[in-house]
Amino acid sequence: MHDLIIEGGTVVDGTGAPAYTGDLVIDADRITTITRTRSTARARRRIKADGLTVTPGFIDPHTHYDAQFCWDGLLTSSPEHGVTTVVTGNCGVGLAPARPDLHDVLIGDLVHVEGMPEEALRRGVDWRWQTFGEYLDAMDAGGLGINVAGLVAMTPLRHWVMGAAARERAATPAEAAEMASVFRQAMQDGAFGFSTTVLGIHVGHEGKPLACRHADHGEYRALARVLNELGRGAIELTVTPTDTVSEAQRELLALLVEESGRPVTYVGSFNTPGTGDTYIQKMAALTDLTGRDRLVPQTTCHPIKFQFHLRNPFILGLFECWRPVMAMSLADKVRTYRSPEFREQFRRDILKNEALRADFWDRVRLVDGDSAATLKLAESKHTVARMAADAGRDPVDLMFDIAFADELGAIFELVALNHDAAEVVPLIKDPRLLIGLSDAGAHVDMMCDAGYATYMLARWVREQKVLTMEDAVRRLTAEQAEFFGIPGRGTLKPGWYADLALFDAARVRPLESQKAFDLPGGGKRWVQHAEGVAATVVNGAVLYEHGEHQGPMPGRALRSGEVVQ
Repeated sequence: MHDLIIEGGTVVDGTGAPAYTGDLVIDADRITTITRTRSTARARRRIKADGLTVTPGFIDPHTHYDAQFCWDGLLTSSPEHGVTTVVTGNCGVGLAPARPDLHDVLIGDLVHVEGMPEEALRRGVDWRWQTFGEYLDAMDAGGLGINVAGLVAMTPLRHWVMGAAARERAATPAEAAEMASVFRQAMQDGAFGFSTTVLGIHVGHEGKPLACRHADHGEYRALARVLNELGRGAIELTVTPTDTVSEAQRELLALLVEESGRPVTYVGSFNTPGTGDTYIQKMAALTDLTGRDRLVPQTTCHPIKFQFHLRNPFILGLFECWRPVMAMSLADKVRTYRSPEFREQFRRDILKNEALRADFWDRVRLVDGDSAATLKLAESKHTVARMAADAGRDPVDLMFDIAFADELGAIFELVALNHDAAEVVPLIKDPRLLIGLSDAGAHVDMMCDAGYATYMLARWVREQKVLTMEDAVRRLTAEQAEFFGIPGRGTLKPGWYADLALFDAARVRPLESQKAFDLPGGGKRWVQHAEGVAATVVNGAVLYEHGEHQGPMPGRALRSGEVVQ
C-alpha cells in the first residue's frame, strides 16, 4: 500500500514541458511513479486534485529566516504559498558560525541590515550552536516545516576568525587562509556556498559598515577557491541596484566567477522607474561573465516595497543625508529630524536621485502606526503626495509631522522598484535572470512579501498572460534548484523528493499582508496568507491544506553534496 496518491491533477513538472493530467504516487519522502492514467493502486490517503495544478514546490532563493526557525519552525508565511525550500544566509549576514563573545554583534547586524526586531532576536535566538554544522543540526533538532538550504554569510565568518577587527580592516593572508579552512568545513557539513554585500546602506551593529564590506580580494579569492576545489556551491552578492556597474564591482564579480568556477548571483537586476530596458546596460557590461553556470543576476516578479519608520529608516539610506542618521541614538535622530537644514538637504537629495526624483512622494504612503489617529489616517491608503496636496503642505514636512505625532511609530511604505508592468515584464521574461528576492523573514515588523510565487502565478500568468504556466513554474522551481545545486528537488520525477504545490490556477493569489503579534515577547510582525493554494507537500507529508497547518514538521536542513539515487 502506498502512502499517498494525488490523482487527477494538471501536472506541470518544472522542466517547461507541456502540462498533462496525471496521478502522483508517493511513498515515504519520494515520488514513486507518475502516471497519465488513473492509478488503481491502494493508498493510505488519496487527494483528489481534479481542477488543481500540481507542481514542484517553489524554491525561494533569497530569504532571511536565519533566526526565525528558533521560534517558528514552519517559517511562515512561505509554506502557505507553496514554497517548500528556502535559501537563507543571504546579503552577507547570518548567525553562523557564532563566537559566543560576539552574539550581540551578530544580532545588531540583523537588526540594522535586515530590520529584524531586536527584542524578538534577544528573546528567541537560543544559540545552541557555534559552528555552521552545529547550526544546521540545531535546525533539524528544533523541527522545520519546509527545507532550508543555508549559505555561509561572510560577516559572521569574518567575526569568527578576526573578532572585533573584522569591523575595521581587511584580513591578513593568515586570517584569509583560516577563513577558507572554516568555510571548507562548513561546506563539508552541508553549506550551499557563501554570501556577501558591497551595498553602501548595509551598515550593521552600532551603525558601522558590515564586516564583510571590509573584505579584500585576497579573502574572496580564498573562499572562491574552496568552491572550485569541492566542485559545488554558489555565491550570492548584493550590489548597488543601479543601471551601471562600477569598475570595482565588475572586478569583484569577475574574480568570484573565474576563481570559483561556480554560479554567482547578484542582487539585483532592475529597471530604472518608468523604463523597461535600462537593466540591459548593466547586463551588457557583464556579457562575458554571464551564463547559467556563471553569473546569473537575480530579480523579482513583484513590486519592491520597503516599509520603514523613523526609528529605523534603513531604506532612506538611499539618500546621502540619511546615511549618518543610521548610527545615531534615538535622541540624536529626533534632533536631526527637527532640523530645517536636514529637511532641506533631504529635498535636494531627492532631486539628485535620477530614478526617484520625478515621483518619489507618489511612491510613499502611510500604512500603519501605533496611535488611533495614525491608523485612521492610514486607512485612506493615500500617498504622501496626495495627502500633502490635499493639506496644502510640503511632503517632507508632512512626513515628519505624521511621524512625530505617532512618536516615530508611523510606518511608511516606499515602492522603490518594479512600480509598473513596463518595468517588470522584460525582467521576468529574460532567461538570463534568476527570479526570487522575496526577502522573506526580513523587516518582519514592516513588511511581508513571502507570496512572490503566488503573485507570479496570479499577475503574470493568469491576469497578464505574460508567461505560460509551464514557463512560470520552471522559473520558480527547477532553475533555482539547478543554480544552487539542490539535489532531487525542483522537478517532478520518480525517485525525487515529493515536494509539491497544489493550487487552483483560476484563484491562486497572495492576500494583503496583515498584522500578527506572535514574535517572541508578543512583538508585531506582518504575515501574508494565500488564496487558492490547496496543499503544500514537503518530503511526502501534507504540511498545509487550504491554509491550515496539518501538524507534521517534515522539513530538513539540507546538506549540499547529497547524491539522490
